[in-house]
Amino acid sequence: MELTSIQQSMLNGEHGEAVQQSMEILVALGKIYGADGMVPVSSAQIAGVSYKTIGEAGLEYLSDLAKKGAKVKIPTFLNPAGMDREQWQKMGVPADFAKRQMAVLDAFASMGISMSCTCTPYYIGIRPKVGEHVAWAESSAVSFCNSVLGARTNREGGPSALAAAICGFTPNYGFHLDEKRACGLVIDVRAPLKTNADFGALGAWAGQLAKHRNPAFSGIRKTAANEDMLKALGAAMAASGSVALFNVEGITPEYKVVDGAEKVTFAADDLLASRRSLTSSDTPPQLIAIGCPHASIDEIKEVAEKVKGKRVAHQLWVCTAKETKEKADALGYTSTIEAAGGLVVADTCMVVCPLKEMGFTTTACNSGKAAKYLASLQGQKVVYGDVEDILCK
Repeated sequence: MELTSIQQSMLNGEHGEAVQQSMEILVALGKIYGADGMVPVSSAQIAGVSYKTIGEAGLEYLSDLAKKGAKVKIPTFLNPAGMDREQWQKMGVPADFAKRQMAVLDAFASMGISMSCTCTPYYIGIRPKVGEHVAWAESSAVSFCNSVLGARTNREGGPSALAAAICGFTPNYGFHLDEKRACGLVIDVRAPLKTNADFGALGAWAGQLAKHRNPAFSGIRKTAANEDMLKALGAAMAASGSVALFNVEGITPEYKVVDGAEKVTFAADDLLASRRSLTSSDTPPQLIAIGCPHASIDEIKEVAEKVKGKRVAHQLWVCTAKETKEKADALGYTSTIEAAGGLVVADTCMVVCPLKEMGFTTTACNSGKAAKYLASLQGQKVVYGDVEDILCK
């Protein structure tokens, strides 16, 4: 790799131990993937924030880095934590877990990182422009960034994204390069897609088929796919097949297909089969969880309208960013949902909460990503459906 003089001085330890340690991570990563050098990044998003996912070893790593004086050089924000910082007791999070989770967040805060714990930073004003280089880590945020916004990021790990935040650079490989952004699979969508759950089911199906290829979609009308739906599509593909970039003809900023790309059709039968495959329980859920990735203000409004004047039969969480929750508070959506027996929770997501320790075994969701991760990471039985379906289960 070719390093600039400033990058070499970071590697030499001239900017302190924390910077040197971070640059060593970036150089090692660049050598593994054959990067020719580094590229400056304008923002970073850090994954590995929940104590459930990083455990004591992760907390020790972050605490050590903080003690070494680590400070971020660019705007940096966090993925969801394992609980709502203000409402963890209402959620039923164990006190011991809460104590350790706060220690994780304190370590990040000491480095100058924003405490906006969300997987949808683009809903709170962090929207890099087409071609802009960033270092984001959360799988659905990476997909949205590359695909819907047309910015450029690899699917960073938590340590590499943090290293990029501390140094201001990331290795120049993968999705930072033009040649890695073309699609090798074209999916002609002939099924009627009407809801986020439909787009999540398409994503779950397409992710398994694409695996590490970039998929392109034709047949999706611009008027039938808003940002929430594209978010659901990308999130499910990231969870089911590690997809970090997709194109939609006539909608996304890029639509590049390689010669000889495989072409397949997604029909109505495929949609039905995929939706069924995401359900693993026919018993009522103990928890209804909406907002994976974090809910937009429009998605919160939809839930509020569905439950207005009613009582939900099961515990309900609507997960979102703190800034979005504040908007929902002001618009009366939060109070409507609370009156129905639900909670609008910030900072967290059902996928990274200690659900088992909290006694949950069956969870309902309308997210293809959540359905995959609730089963594989949380050991939950899953009830999958549209918002109206799962609220009425």
